Amino acid sequence: MEYDRKNQKSRNDRGNRDNRDGVKKPRFAQGGPERGDKSRREGRKTDAKPYAKSNAKPYRKPTERSTPKPTVEAEDVTQAVPAEGIHGDYENGAVIGRSAVRELLKSERPIDKILVQKGERTGSITVLVAQAIARKIPVIEVERQKLDSVSGFAPHQGIVAMAAEKEYCTVADILAIAKERGEAPLVVICDGVTDPYNLGAIIRCAECCGAHGLVIPKRRAAGLTPLVTKASAGAIEHLAIAKVPNIAAAVEELKEAGVWVYAAEAGGSSLWKTDFSGACAIVMGSEGDGVSQVVKKACDGIVSIPIYGQVNSFNVSTAAAVILAEVARQQHKEG
Repeated sequence: MEYDRKNQKSRNDRGNRDNRDGVKKPRFAQGGPERGDKSRREGRKTDAKPYAKSNAKPYRKPTERSTPKPTVEAEDVTQAVPAEGIHGDYENGAVIGRSAVRELLKSERPIDKILVQKGERTGSITVLVAQAIARKIPVIEVERQKLDSVSGFAPHQGIVAMAAEKEYCTVADILAIAKERGEAPLVVICDGVTDPYNLGAIIRCAECCGAHGLVIPKRRAAGLTPLVTKASAGAIEHLAIAKVPNIAAAVEELKEAGVWVYAAEAGGSSLWKTDFSGACAIVMGSEGDGVSQVVKKACDGIVSIPIYGQVNSFNVSTAAAVILAEVARQQHKEG
């Protein structure tokens, strides 16, 4: 831009009629209409294009429309998560919500445990917990995140029950089944197996090898959930399963009945050199810690599968298959 050094004005200022007095107006006001001048704005409206906002239709209050019919997917979601809680159709066998747990307790259906959110011992939950304790059902306090995960993020209202897939029996019932068949008892004991797939696979192996029953603990172990049923390939329907509060006490009960109890652990006698022809029980330990020290001391002996590779152990369900197959071979005098 060129300036007149003498008058210190730009040529644009000297040619601007609106700025002849030399007073420079704000930039946004140069060449524009005065605030109160509506003539130019009105003229602008007449020349407006068809698509200009000024030619848009006047505002009209929207009429009330009926709510569109929800889609099938929306209806399914609404039905799947009612506010009062649901009888969960999840793979872990969860029964979710206060109303659902209340009805479950009334039905006398076997329950593995009840999970309660920490700090939620108020209102109707107090009554439900009291009923569970009266039936000697384990009640465990957990964080909300655990309940969210177990319930599939459905509204759980601070309580979730884990229902069993099968009616439990007692150790005495298992021994009675062997006596009824006229066979030497073969019992499988799972000491803290937490993976439902492993438990289901062990149940399948036990049933295939002719075991008369399986014993699991009440706490710190997998219960009879739908995942266990699926992993057992239906074998759970043909095998008696006892749930006991103390595995060591169950071992002593079997020993008193004349059953020899062996723990499957490393460092024991060779599986191929052990006599399983009589009444026996095999204890399979947890995936991480194996057979607990208390249970191991209560057993009559320890058996091991010879290993010839670099890895020092089998998976618990694989080990159960190998051991039970050998026990079945000796008891049925085959091979």
